[in-house]
Amino acid sequence: MLMPKRVKRRKQFRGTMTGKAMRGNTLTYGEYGIVALEPCWIRSNQIEAARIAMTRYIKRGGRVWIKIFPDKPVTTKPAETRMGSGKGTLEYWVAVVKPGRVMFEIAGVSEEVAKEALRLATHKLPCKCKIVSKADLEADQEGGVVNGN
Repeated sequence: MLMPKRVKRRKQFRGTMTGKAMRGNTLTYGEYGIVALEPCWIRSNQIEAARIAMTRYIKRGGRVWIKIFPDKPVTTKPAETRMGSGKGTLEYWVAVVKPGRVMFEIAGVSEEVAKEALRLATHKLPCKCKIVSKADLEADQEGGVVNGN
């Protein structure tokens, strides 16, 4: 499982997930990728399950990049515990994902293999996602800049 080696503070506030992803919204390494369509927390075990699904399908070809990292600790209190007595213990780590964030990238395999591997990975993730290619994403962003101004 992915998790930070060390952190400045053990427990964090929940925070908000409003707005679109300002960073990490382009394909930087691979030819194809998975983009989040809605905000969510993605747990470290879900990231690992998606990675395994992709690498199993592409067998030994290609390369996979994980562009999200679970650096937010999530705490829970035990069941049937009364209110008060402090914050709960750390249970798992999550990556905060906003809409437009590229989560995984893949390169070095054919288009059909890449899209099927990414499709299998999206089933392991808790949010709605879409599969994009480098050409699709560049065309969308150029169109957004022209129409936005």
